[in-house]
Amino acid sequence: MLKIKEKFLIYSIIILVIASLTLVVFLYAYCPPEQLKVNFLDVGQGDSILIKTPYGQNILIDGGDGKKILQELPKFMPFYDRTIDLMILTHPHDDHVGGLVKVLQRYKVKKILYTGVVHTSPMYLEWLAAVRRKNIPLVIIDRPQTIALGADLRLEILYPLESLLNKEVENLNNSSIVTKLIYKENKFLFMGDAEGEIENDLAPSPFQDPSTSASLQHLPLVRGGLDLSADVLKAGHHGSDTSNSEKFLEAVKPKYAIIQVGADNDFGHPSLRVLKRFERVGVEIFRNDLNGWVQVISDGYNIKINKEK
Repeated sequence: MLKIKEKFLIYSIIILVIASLTLVVFLYAYCPPEQLKVNFLDVGQGDSILIKTPYGQNILIDGGDGKKILQELPKFMPFYDRTIDLMILTHPHDDHVGGLVKVLQRYKVKKILYTGVVHTSPMYLEWLAAVRRKNIPLVIIDRPQTIALGADLRLEILYPLESLLNKEVENLNNSSIVTKLIYKENKFLFMGDAEGEIENDLAPSPFQDPSTSASLQHLPLVRGGLDLSADVLKAGHHGSDTSNSEKFLEAVKPKYAIIQVGADNDFGHPSLRVLKRFERVGVEIFRNDLNGWVQVISDGYNIKINKEK
């Protein structure tokens, strides 16, 4: 009887070991290593980007106009995950801030970055009131800086170059927070609605010396301006011809461009001239109006792109 029990115990241990090894192999084969997922949500004529970092952080850049954001987020966040670690409002136009009002109603938001530029639209004021009511920490972006998100992941804030807090800006598009996400060797550049004026500030002519700008000195510089090189470019201002200049594209040298734009919009976005410009420099284009949501997955060295359609 004892021998039978001993054999049973031995066999049980062997089976447990084999099962454990099988599980390890399965997890290694089917659960990819640390990945960065950048999801360009299909929110119609507006911007909204959900970044899921390898360290478990959720970063939301803009929220569209509010009509679709609550349908899009659950596609990339499980039902039990209701936390946005960092919310970034690039600028307070309704097609960027509207959805963030909805997000504040349904999700816990830990911290918010914005410029504090003056704007009096009801949507923006509603968002500000909700943020203050919930006592969410508001960080004013008033200069270029770097946010470390992990040992090999960082978010560089490239613009604004100076404080816009309580300032009136004639063209709110040019108050956009511009960011660059760097994961190991892969880079993503998010332009918000920044137009040519800002592109020129970030990528000045080769005859200008970027090192003379104290606000930029801690960021990587190359001849002619900041190191704007990126694998993936979120096209400025929905692919408008007021943005995405040829000189700017030469500085960025993107492999892929994502255009956040709604179907049959009233603004003629994206511009045919911009599309031809991208094609001329060999950039592969993805558009929310044609492709639905677009997901860019990076292991830090290689990029894979999924799309809804």
